[in-house]
Amino acid sequence: MNATGIFSVMEPAGGGPTEYINHHLHFWQVKVGDSAFMTLNVDTLIFTFVLSALFFLSFWLAARKVTSGVPGKFQAFVETIVEFVDGLVKETFHGRSKLIAPLSITIFCLVFLMNFMDMVPVDFLPWAWASGHEIAGHDPAHAYLRVVPTADLNTTFGLSLSVFLLIQVFGIGHKGVGGFTKEIFTAPFGPWLAPVNMLLRVIEEGVRPLSLSLRLFGNMYAGELIFILIALMTLNSSLAHFATWPMGLMQLVAGFAWTTFHILIIVLQAFIFMMLTIVYLSMSAESH
Repeated sequence: MNATGIFSVMEPAGGGPTEYINHHLHFWQVKVGDSAFMTLNVDTLIFTFVLSALFFLSFWLAARKVTSGVPGKFQAFVETIVEFVDGLVKETFHGRSKLIAPLSITIFCLVFLMNFMDMVPVDFLPWAWASGHEIAGHDPAHAYLRVVPTADLNTTFGLSLSVFLLIQVFGIGHKGVGGFTKEIFTAPFGPWLAPVNMLLRVIEEGVRPLSLSLRLFGNMYAGELIFILIALMTLNSSLAHFATWPMGLMQLVAGFAWTTFHILIIVLQAFIFMMLTIVYLSMSAESH
């Protein structure tokens, strides 16, 4: 039984908890080169693309059907998100840019959707994928699938690296190349301590993408792992055994409690990633 109250249907290779956990934490990988760096996590790429397309199509349809009269439920929902994020941007970002609000909405919605995949029953999609493998004549024990893109460090680091590049672009755009370069060597201690200023700037700029990526990854990986551990409570259990029923009840209670709490984490992590992006971009546009 997994975190949403459905009996486990995944059978690990060796039938034990370790194999079950390893199977769930293994990516569907394809090598495109000889080095480890040239290995693609295909499941991450697929779910990221699908969720991105879902976000784009949803907001595009909402924009096409927008009306000045009484809005529909979906239009009202989208307008609420847009107005909320736009208000935060106006309060936080002190520069001038038409890109910040759309960028912030995109970051929040996309990170939220990727996080929300953790609400899908932990065994459902991997089981469906393994069943398809078996029908196609392949070994289901090697049918790996992870459905939470933000539980992949590659995804979170890619997002944070994009924010890092935007920080540099915004800094140069608002201050010019000369002003941006000068600030690296003169802030915060003045030109006489240029090497110290540059060292502090390198550390500051390096910590930002690292902290952004690790914070989001750590929370989502931990959430995914806890769902897997909850599913272990009735792994390989039989309805004919009495112990299955109290363990199943405990699993249902634990799954409901963690799901409720994890929804807050999902929303909060998307909000934090968006807010820190706005703050960093605002800081890059300000003169020090």
